[in-house]
Amino acid sequence: MRTLNLGIVAHVNAGKTSLTERLLYAAGVIDEVGSVDDGTTQADTLALERRRGITIKSAVVSFVVGDVTVNLIDTPGHPDFIAEVERVLSVLDGAVLVVSAVEGVQPQTRILSRALQRRGVPMLVFVNKLDRVGADDARVLHDLAGTLGLAPIALASTSRLGTRQASAAPYDDDDPAFRTRLLDLLAEHDDALLASYLAHPAEITYARLRAELGSLTGRARVHPVLLGSAITGAGVDSLLEALVELLPARHGNLDAPVAGTVFKVERGPAGEKVSFVRMRSGILKTRDWMQVVSGGIRDADADAGTEHRVTAIRVFEQGSAVPRGSVSAGQIAKVWGLGGATVGASLGVPPATREEFRFAPPTLETVVTASRPGDRRALHLALSQLAEQDPLINLRSNHDGDETALSLYGEVQKEVIGETLLADFGVAVEFRESTTICIERPVNPGEAMEPIPSGRSAEHPLLAGLGLCLEPLPVGSGVEFGLQIERGSLPRAFLTAVEESVPTGLSHGLAGWQVTDCRVSITDSHYWARQSHAHGTFDRSMSTTADDFRSLTPIVLRRALRRAGTVVCEPMHRFRLEIPSDLVGSLLPVLTRLGAEPRQPEPRGTSYRIAGDIPAAAVHALHQQLPTLTRGDGVLECVFDHYRPVHGTVPTRPRGSLR
Repeated sequence: MRTLNLGIVAHVNAGKTSLTERLLYAAGVIDEVGSVDDGTTQADTLALERRRGITIKSAVVSFVVGDVTVNLIDTPGHPDFIAEVERVLSVLDGAVLVVSAVEGVQPQTRILSRALQRRGVPMLVFVNKLDRVGADDARVLHDLAGTLGLAPIALASTSRLGTRQASAAPYDDDDPAFRTRLLDLLAEHDDALLASYLAHPAEITYARLRAELGSLTGRARVHPVLLGSAITGAGVDSLLEALVELLPARHGNLDAPVAGTVFKVERGPAGEKVSFVRMRSGILKTRDWMQVVSGGIRDADADAGTEHRVTAIRVFEQGSAVPRGSVSAGQIAKVWGLGGATVGASLGVPPATREEFRFAPPTLETVVTASRPGDRRALHLALSQLAEQDPLINLRSNHDGDETALSLYGEVQKEVIGETLLADFGVAVEFRESTTICIERPVNPGEAMEPIPSGRSAEHPLLAGLGLCLEPLPVGSGVEFGLQIERGSLPRAFLTAVEESVPTGLSHGLAGWQVTDCRVSITDSHYWARQSHAHGTFDRSMSTTADDFRSLTPIVLRRALRRAGTVVCEPMHRFRLEIPSDLVGSLLPVLTRLGAEPRQPEPRGTSYRIAGDIPAAAVHALHQQLPTLTRGDGVLECVFDHYRPVHGTVPTRPRGSLR
C-alpha cells in the first residue's frame, strides 16, 4: 500500500480543522462530524485547544482511500504557532492549502504558500466556506494567481454561493471550456505536451490531460483548486479523490538503511519522551538500538558509542495510533525510548542536507517567574520540557539563574504557555511585559587569536590554541562556518567542537543580541596530542580535549566581535491597513509617530489602503489605538518582513546562558 503524508495548512479560522474532521467522516474513520466550537474534533486533542477553539499543536490522524494510506497532519493556523507548522513541512509529501471563500487570501496564507513553494511541496488548494454570505470563488482564484503566484486551475463549477445549498460540481470531459483551460495551463508548464498538441492535437485525450495534471502537480508546477464547504460537506468527496489522484503517494524503500526524521516531541503520562517520527527509509523495530543525529551531527551520546533503544512504537492507522512491533518507510509513528531525540533530529542515516528554519524568527521576548518562590526549580524543569517541544522559545537564564527569558511570536503564545505550565505542571507563573528581540550584524571583519599555553594550569585551564576570523555577509545569509587552515590539520573531534560552539559564541553580541549574517573561519589552531606518563593512562592535564576547544571558541569569538564592531537591528513588520477614506489625513501622522514608513495611500472604493513598514515594537500600540482612530472600521494586517538598523537609542540585553 502507498503512503501519503499530507499537511493541512491555512490562516486561522479558514476552516482547516473542520475540513480535517469532514475528511475523516467521508473516509469512514468517524461516525459523526465533530465541531470546533463544541470542542469535539478529533485533531484538537488538548483541553486548551478545545477551550480556545484553535489548533495549538500539530496532530496526526490517518485514513485509507483506495490503495493509499493518508497520514493527515492538522497544523496551527494562528501566527503565534508558526514554528509548529515549520516542523511539519519537512516531512510532507503534499499539502492542502485551505482558503476561505469569504476572507480570501490572508497574511498567513501568503506565508504558508511561500513556504510550500520554497520547499517544492506539491499543493492542492481547497476554497472553503462557499455556504457563507460573501463567498466569492472568482476573487479567490484571481488572488491565488496574482497575490500568491500559484498556477491554479479550478476543478469544479460552483452554484448557490452564500447559502446552505452551495455546491461544487466537478468538471469532466464533456466540458470543452474546461478542457481548453486545462490544456492551456498544462502546455504552459510542459513543453513536451505543447509539442504533442501542435503535432497531433487529436491524440491529446482527456485521460492524458488528467495524467499530466497529476504529474505537474506532483512536481509543484501547477495547483489544482477544489471548492466546497467543510461544514456542509460540499466538495469534500472530490477533494478525497484528488488527494490520491494528484498528490504523490509512494511506496517506501524498505530495503534501505533505517532513516527517519523527528518532527515533534511530547511527554507521555509518566513524563517519558515520545518522538513523532516520519520514516524516510528502512524498517524500525522495537528493541532496536538507534543513534540520533541532530542537525546533521551525531549527538554527544552517539559520539561516545551510546545508542538509544526503541521501547515501543505506535503507528497511525484509521484515525488513531495503534501499537505495532515496527514502523516502515513512508509511515509516521510515535516512538518511545529515544531519550536523546530533539525536534528536527534524524534517526539512523542523516539526510544529505541539513534542514534550515525558514519562517521568520520570534520577535518578542518575555521574562517568566514562578508565582511561588518554592516552584523555581519546578518551573525550570517544566520550561526545559516545553523547549524540547518548541526549541524556538529559546530559554535564556541570567547569571544567577533566578530569571528565565523565552522568545515568543505573540501574546496568545504567552497566554498558552502560562496556561500549559499551570495545567500540565501545576506551576503558576507571572510574565513581564513583552519586549522586542533585536539582532546584531558585524560591521567590519575582525580577527582574534589565543595561543596555546605550555601546560594546563589554574591561570591557563584550556590546553588549546585557536584563531578565528569574523566576516560580514549579505543580509539574510545567516551564519556560515569555514576553514582557512588545511583540512586535516585539526582532528575531526576538535573541529566539530569549534563548529558546534560558534552558535554559543554568537548568541550574545556586543549589545547582548544574537549575531547573524556573518562567516566564522578558523585561521589557526594548536593542540597537544593525547599523552600519558610512562606506563600510565591518559593524562588530561597534558593532553588537549574537545572540551578545551568548546570553551575557548566563544572567548576568541567575542574578541573578534569587539574588533569587528556590530550594528543592532530591530525587527520590522510589513503592514497593510484598510481605513475609511475620510480618516487618511489624521492617521498618517500617527503612523509616523510610531516609527512607521507608510507608502502612498491607494483608494479602494469608499476606503483607502495604506501599506508600509512599522517597527515590531510599535505593532501592539497600533492595534490598541486603531479602534479609536478609525471608529472601529480599520482593518490591520501585519507580518514580519526584515530587520533594519535601530534609529536612536540602541537597546541592550543582559548577557546570560542559553539552555
